[in-house]
Amino acid sequence: MAVIGDLIKKALDITGKIISEPHANAAQKDVLRNMLENARFTAFGKKYQFSKILADEDVIRSFQEKVPIHDYDKIYNEWWHYLLEGHQNVTWPGGQQYFALSSGTTSASKSIPVTEDMLSCIRKAGISEITNIGAFDLPGDFFTRQILMLGSSTNLIGQDDFLLGEISGISASNLPGWFGSFYKPGLEIASITDWDEKVKRIVEEAPNWDIGCISGIPSWVELMLKEIVSYHKLTNIHEIWPGLAVYTTGGVAFEPYRKSLERLFAHPLVYIDTYLASEGFIAIQKRPDTMAMALFPDNGIFYEFVPFSPDYVDDEGLIKPGAPVCSLADASENVEYVLLVTTVSGAWRYMIGDTVTITDKARAEIRITGRTKQFLNVTGSQLSVNQMNDGLRVIEQEFDVIIKEFIVAAVHRGDDYVHKWFLSCDKRPDAVQVAEALDKTLQENNKNYKVARSRALKGVEVQLIPEEIFYKWSEETKKKGGQVKIPRVMKEEAFLEFESFVAGQP
Repeated sequence: MAVIGDLIKKALDITGKIISEPHANAAQKDVLRNMLENARFTAFGKKYQFSKILADEDVIRSFQEKVPIHDYDKIYNEWWHYLLEGHQNVTWPGGQQYFALSSGTTSASKSIPVTEDMLSCIRKAGISEITNIGAFDLPGDFFTRQILMLGSSTNLIGQDDFLLGEISGISASNLPGWFGSFYKPGLEIASITDWDEKVKRIVEEAPNWDIGCISGIPSWVELMLKEIVSYHKLTNIHEIWPGLAVYTTGGVAFEPYRKSLERLFAHPLVYIDTYLASEGFIAIQKRPDTMAMALFPDNGIFYEFVPFSPDYVDDEGLIKPGAPVCSLADASENVEYVLLVTTVSGAWRYMIGDTVTITDKARAEIRITGRTKQFLNVTGSQLSVNQMNDGLRVIEQEFDVIIKEFIVAAVHRGDDYVHKWFLSCDKRPDAVQVAEALDKTLQENNKNYKVARSRALKGVEVQLIPEEIFYKWSEETKKKGGQVKIPRVMKEEAFLEFESFVAGQP
């Protein structure tokens, strides 16, 4: 088998050398033009005069002038609700077979169309990920092993003439036939809707598999691995899967989970970041010397960028009228942007809800910095989730602890505001000292936060709780496993409800 693996590795190496990367800016123009051509006779295309846009010498400029920016509520209320009612040719040619149910942190009720064209793009991106994996210098026998994809159920919900499910479940239910021998847990287990039952079956079957790669959201992957290690009385997961070499992560920042995950390994894995959203496969990490991810400039998505500033984004995380918008060609490195996508699923200039920075424009590489609606700015502190994560890594080092989950809000103390943090922690350092240290590092690294601390933000409070409480709350208020993510920033009312939930735990 190792010989076969070496042959596959060599083939992938050769393929990677033959297939050159497209020129991102030119590819983006072609992608937009092709989407406008395909959709010009849809209701949306007629409304916004796609034929006239295509006739313009500067298609991108004309597109940005004629087509408005949409958040989910706007595009759903004006267009997508017709798809759920069975209408065709609304925002993309033809009818609709799949809707991805958003399980993100800002809403649990979004139904986002997933067309056959988008599924084709997701498969193409997945193949790109496989062919690119040779860049990480893995042993030949890795390419003969199986991939465990821990996602949501492939047992999609039938409703009228379409199917509902989370994007990972829709993608897994449409895997190409040749991938079946590599894919675990297999379609039978993957179709189980109950998270605990699914993990139980994975745990029981684990010794029968030869896993080389795991894919999934870190918090749920870790819980699964702990169950396997405990059930089979292992010291680490490599005792049962000695060839496990790669973890493809996504959905949330990986770093908060690195230390606790590596306690379950005999040695660190190769970590590859991915960016699969309900709206499409946005980006993947293509090289080992960075955790930045490369956009797919030629794969059914046109990207735009709005500077993430209070001048252009309101307190609800929505883009203000008249905000400047850049294409990839015009965007700058190291500026925080709100990401907009136009896709072959009929999303047009759509706020995906994430903020990003472009780290390497020539390579079209980005980092996710947070969510537009999970940005703490009630008192002018302008704290992104990325800055919060960075601050907590400093706390981990200073107090020798592991902090994987957190929720924070600006809450009233009389007429004043404080930032109240709930932190998961594997030890119990003094919470007051942790609050002081966190406050200090945030002031050192965010000038807006430092100004807020001298004015409207009167204090910082920290409460340390077991991480299990976060997952129990998630299970009781949302659901467990799959793509479910813990929100990082809450508004005061929701935060006080979470606080009451914590107070009621034994």
